[in-house]
Amino acid sequence: MTDWQWLLIDGLQALAAGLLVGGTYGLMCVGLGIIFGVMRVVNFAHGDFMMLGMYVAYYLVTGFGVLVFLGPYVGPVVGAVLAGPVVFVIGWLLHKYLISHVTGARVISAEAEGHYAQIILTLGIALVLANGGLILFGSTPLSVQTPLSRESWEIGLIFFNQARTVGFVMAVICAIGLYFFLMRTNLGKALRAAADNPIAAAYVGIDVDRSHRIAFGLGVGVTAIAGGLFAMSQSFQPYIGFDFVIVMYAGVVLGGMGSILGAFWGGLTIGLVQQMSTLALPYQLQNTAIFVVFLIIIFFRPQGMFGRVWERT
Repeated sequence: MTDWQWLLIDGLQALAAGLLVGGTYGLMCVGLGIIFGVMRVVNFAHGDFMMLGMYVAYYLVTGFGVLVFLGPYVGPVVGAVLAGPVVFVIGWLLHKYLISHVTGARVISAEAEGHYAQIILTLGIALVLANGGLILFGSTPLSVQTPLSRESWEIGLIFFNQARTVGFVMAVICAIGLYFFLMRTNLGKALRAAADNPIAAAYVGIDVDRSHRIAFGLGVGVTAIAGGLFAMSQSFQPYIGFDFVIVMYAGVVLGGMGSILGAFWGGLTIGLVQQMSTLALPYQLQNTAIFVVFLIIIFFRPQGMFGRVWERT
């Protein structure tokens, strides 16, 4: 083959890897987008909830052997999905006993004052989760062992890692299911009403604080599923949340703040840029490429890619 042919193959391989990684990034961004879209809270602890999802999936599959009967192929996928409900409960409790004191109806009349407390509180939760994880789980990098991470499907000359492919499919299914939940169910409509106008929602009988609690639990639960899917293809440790939270925020802003579908496409864009940049840049400069593209898009479209079309899902 000529150099141009090899370059084309490398480009297609990077494109395929970017799509697969970007799909899981998109699910992470959707989780953050739900929290911001409904609660208008910038959750600095979001990456650490993803870390919790990774450890929950790991211990369900290997640590406690709960899912060992499903085998090495199905067990890790089920473990990733089950990490969502577990972290949902953790998020629900944290919101009920901590976050609800600086969000919701009680701070609507003092919104500017409430934001400072929200920032400090979510930063504190992030530090507690990361350092608590270090104490409980140790610093040794772990991963969910599965043959999927070592095997690939070959289509032509392009290879699709099985773990990442399964992760992409599950991420798309979760994102679509979440979209229909928000659009078609009564509970989803209540969440959207609480996001659009909390005061009016309270007047028509919607419990705004309960809606925020569900939105927070749902957001961190969805991100935990994404973390469980990532755990099948890469190692992790208690401080990994910081590495991903930058990607999440960039994806949410790119898609349009408060937009669920926009957040997914923003995460997908981040994955594509990250993987395509490896064709010209060293691995250490991947985040630089992400933010160069981020600044270009925001310069021409400050509201994000889907800011006008999908306002406040």
